[in-house]
Amino acid sequence: MTLTSLLAPYRPTRKGLLLSLAMVAVLVALPLIAADSYTLHFLWKVLFWALAAAAWNIAGGYAGQFSLGHAAFFGLGAYGSTLLYMHFGLSPWIGMFVGAAAAVAFATLIGALTLRLQGPFFALASIAFAEVLRIAIVNWRSFTGGAEGLSLPFDPSFANMMFSDRLWYVYIMMAALLVVLLITYVLERSWIGYALAAMRENEEAAEALGVDTVRTKLFSIGLSAFLSAIAGTLYANYILLIEPSTVLSIGFSVEIALIAIIGGMGTPLGPVLGAVLIVPLSEYLRAEFAGSLQGLYLLVYGALLIVMVIVLPQGLMSAVRAPRATARRLRGAFGGSTRRRPVRKESRHA
Repeated sequence: MTLTSLLAPYRPTRKGLLLSLAMVAVLVALPLIAADSYTLHFLWKVLFWALAAAAWNIAGGYAGQFSLGHAAFFGLGAYGSTLLYMHFGLSPWIGMFVGAAAAVAFATLIGALTLRLQGPFFALASIAFAEVLRIAIVNWRSFTGGAEGLSLPFDPSFANMMFSDRLWYVYIMMAALLVVLLITYVLERSWIGYALAAMRENEEAAEALGVDTVRTKLFSIGLSAFLSAIAGTLYANYILLIEPSTVLSIGFSVEIALIAIIGGMGTPLGPVLGAVLIVPLSEYLRAEFAGSLQGLYLLVYGALLIVMVIVLPQGLMSAVRAPRATARRLRGAFGGSTRRRPVRKESRHA
């Protein structure tokens, strides 16, 4: 397979190209308009969660490998680059790819041991592997810092991937997200994307059509792990503190999957739309309810998400692609008039 044959099916229309260019222009200009530190941090959070969800979407959305242990790949990227920087002085730009390679190796191991598992069984197996990794890191205190985690010394320079201005972090995260979206677009329109879709819908039928489901699964989970580890390195060098309870927790994996599900699994822009909705909603509810009524914001947050899943089971992308059908569904869900007129039966003696 050559690069030309891989890119051949990707034929963007003029309308799609203009929309993509407009989106890129808005993304590039937005950080320049938002000059204050908090707004830049907020933009970074939206971009980060969109990146993490887009990486998960390759395995969970396109391949149907519903993983709830992606925190393991994310954590390997975060810990890998951080440990190499702190113990050996290796630049995070290089350590990022070393951690990503370790994540691919771990993902290949998981894939090889869970080839025949599907649906909830694969999800449970992914959680188990992530927990094994978390326990190993917690107990290896002399090297990983144990449960206390690792704190990176702040030494701003491009080689250390540390900057005094948060604008740099925003643009680096934005560039990473655009690269992942481009990979997703090309993947979706290539023969590999069709193989992933066939395997997701019916694995036995895909095998009958000649799809090598074993290699396809390993490819999808490996690519997803690689990109998740890249996101882990970018996270570690921005937060400057990594803990097993944060970067390796099941809650982190669930949040990533939830953003992709709300936005629309198996679509390139679904994770981005999910992050644009979920991150501001979470920040607003936490600011409004976390101070006076502890835990209430989680209840409101969960209720809104349940309503979202019921009204738009295919995610926000279904509303973008079919707005009229979505409007009819919303009217029906909230008590609108969707009753059909009764059909009168013709009299036999008429």
